[in-house]
Amino acid sequence: MKQSAQITALLLLTLCAATPALAHTGGAIGGLTSGLLHPITGLDHVVAMVAVGLWGGILGGAAIWQLPVIFPIVMAFAGALGALGVPLPGIETGIALSGIVLGGMVLFLVRPPIAVAAGLVGLFAIFHGHAHGTELPDAANPLTYALGFVIATGSLHLAGIAFGQMMKWPSGVIAVRAAGGLIAIAGGAFLTGLA
Repeated sequence: MKQSAQITALLLLTLCAATPALAHTGGAIGGLTSGLLHPITGLDHVVAMVAVGLWGGILGGAAIWQLPVIFPIVMAFAGALGALGVPLPGIETGIALSGIVLGGMVLFLVRPPIAVAAGLVGLFAIFHGHAHGTELPDAANPLTYALGFVIATGSLHLAGIAFGQMMKWPSGVIAVRAAGGLIAIAGGAFLTGLA
């Protein structure tokens, strides 16, 4: 019994001391994981993605799904351009402005025609997508990385839509508008370099 415990302890120590085999760095799983993590580890991306879902929820109807579908499609296209090295000026400014503008749309419950909302969301998706593409890790598989950041972006949109469902109640309207205000403030902090 004592020898069995010693062997188990030795095996556990060996496993803890082992390093991963790095023969396949940059594979599909590494690319997918990097892509999934990238949008959720940057607050500038998180606030804009949640704002898109919130705004879609406020607009209601088809906008609930149209805005969160338009954003990742345009983002993926712009990401490909970024990965190819196609230059785009003002990326960080565009990302910061997305927080300010989209947060403001939520805060003030702005309800433009869907074409205007879709155009604005698509415009900001260009900046976010280009940033994702230019930040593509060298070791990551580009296709699975893109798939990962599109899935993560969609998940953040869904979180915004879910939060936006609180608009059914008076206190929920206050919470949603407050979230929009916080998103706009965060965008302002990104723009001024305070965040």
